[in-house]
Amino acid sequence: MSTDTFRARRSVLYMPSSNERALEKAKTLPVDALILDLEDAVAPDAKPQARINAADAVTSGEYGTKELTIRINGADTEWHLDDLAAAAEAGPDAIVVPKVNSADAVRELIAAFEKAGVPEKTKLWAMIESPYAILHAEEILGASERLTVAVLGTNDLVKELFVDHVPGRTNLVTSLQLAVLAARATGTSILDGVYNDVKNIEGYLAEVAQGVAYGFDGKTLIHPGQVEGANEGFAPGAEAIENARGLIAAFEASTGGVVTYNGKMVENLHVESARRTLSIAEAIAAL
Repeated sequence: MSTDTFRARRSVLYMPSSNERALEKAKTLPVDALILDLEDAVAPDAKPQARINAADAVTSGEYGTKELTIRINGADTEWHLDDLAAAAEAGPDAIVVPKVNSADAVRELIAAFEKAGVPEKTKLWAMIESPYAILHAEEILGASERLTVAVLGTNDLVKELFVDHVPGRTNLVTSLQLAVLAARATGTSILDGVYNDVKNIEGYLAEVAQGVAYGFDGKTLIHPGQVEGANEGFAPGAEAIENARGLIAAFEASTGGVVTYNGKMVENLHVESARRTLSIAEAIAAL
């Protein structure tokens, strides 16, 4: 189970590390976190330079409060060890690993982290992107306290399920809910997958709302234009914050007996939810 303290991860933008111009622009984006990508977004011949660019970005100190992570290539690729060595030296907030399919794979990754000298502050973010991983998500996410975030890879999941992307993701509902259940059971943060049609704002915002409703902590993004929608969607509104404060105040002021707020009975579980809302708001305000 993760012991990671709460951190706002409403918007988590994939950034191809081979694109130096994009890396420069990312410094000014109001995004909560960046995934500096060495995998899918980078051509094979561009990977060595992308590796250098990602490490330079992490050590530059020019990205403010953004959480900086590096997505390395998978353990079954020729680039994995070089990626891991570069990430170990740079020391990002986390290393994102694709296609993590078992608890054994997590333990092997943690051993590889230690062998490569990855700093203790650098956590593991595991990508859950296959039917097998979905069905074993609780085992995967509970395999190490160093695994603090699950990242849903919906594009690969769609491919392996032999289905298409459809409005409302009706063919992914079971997978989405199982992934969130596993994350909550293990105390792990979880990020929703990407939305591919960057010009379809209405469809994107609907998917953000769906992710919020299903309990995700934030959304992975592929375009800067998607940042604002995620930031707004995954942040508690002013009314929710006010209600949380009022509910907590009413509960703490009680001297016993039944406690009500806005005409509704208040129990410990409601107070816990209210405190979580305030924790989210405070983490966002601290960015």
